[in-house]
Amino acid sequence: MRIQMRVPESVDARVRRALLRIGGGLVGRRIESVVLPLELLQQLKQSDFSDQQEYDAWQKRNLRVLEAGLLLHPRVPLDKSNNASQRLRQIIHAALDRPIETGKNNESMQVLRSAVMSLASRSDGSLSDSCHWADGIPLNLRLYEMLLEMCFDINDETSIVEEVDELMEQIKKTWVILGINQMLHNLCFAWVLFHHFVSTGQVEMDLLYAADGQLAEVAKDAKTTRDPEYSKILSSTLSSILGWAEKRLLAYHDTFDSGNVYTMQGIVSLGVSAAKILVEDVSTEYRRKRKEVDVARNRIDTYIRSSLRTAFAQASL
Repeated sequence: MRIQMRVPESVDARVRRALLRIGGGLVGRRIESVVLPLELLQQLKQSDFSDQQEYDAWQKRNLRVLEAGLLLHPRVPLDKSNNASQRLRQIIHAALDRPIETGKNNESMQVLRSAVMSLASRSDGSLSDSCHWADGIPLNLRLYEMLLEMCFDINDETSIVEEVDELMEQIKKTWVILGINQMLHNLCFAWVLFHHFVSTGQVEMDLLYAADGQLAEVAKDAKTTRDPEYSKILSSTLSSILGWAEKRLLAYHDTFDSGNVYTMQGIVSLGVSAAKILVEDVSTEYRRKRKEVDVARNRIDTYIRSSLRTAFAQASL
């Protein structure tokens, strides 16, 4: 996992030492009751780093994580009059210019801890002692996407590592911290597979077929839930996938040639899969009227007619 994330051994050892000290203070507490960036700030001192510049950059990075999780993308919406949020903004803004002292009994650290814990401990109505510092959308989804990227071989980005099952077991341990469930995992993994196919040159068909296969799991989830927050993420993700596919299929004579025509079938399948979920499981109009719509046939018909019109228009110029 360290190698996949390109984390140097020195950094890994430093964080492990800090985690051991943090874990030693967790007697009777669960890990989800801890705000990890806050604890890391307190456990690691300037002497743990090779130079002042590295320490300053590390401190700012942890403060940015706190800012993203507690101020920019909180799980529980912020009240504009919340004093803790205003105080945390001031602390982070000041620390970006001048590093703060992070000793355990240091006054600046106590003020930071007070503001952070006040925001992280806010309840969303559920009976839980979890601290919500990284489970707000879209921050948690972006963090989880970065973790899923570890499944790809750093020496061959078109391949998934052999140890993917073991890696996935480790990744899933973050669900309780990031607020991820099986449905969000399925959707995120489908997106990561698709995005990796696109970003690596659109040549590895196994990635495209894997993304399409993962959308089959997403389709099952979409039929069993009416969670408005999930539906919003689902709609945004599938719209991006469908938009990419249709950009290539609505004028496919311009997209495909003898060198890449083998990708056309997979792209059609992916586009149709995304369209079916959007029409059958996301569209409120479809659910209300219960129309019998052959989505696959309609989409393919649209691709053919649009491409023919484009080809004739080009030929007549």
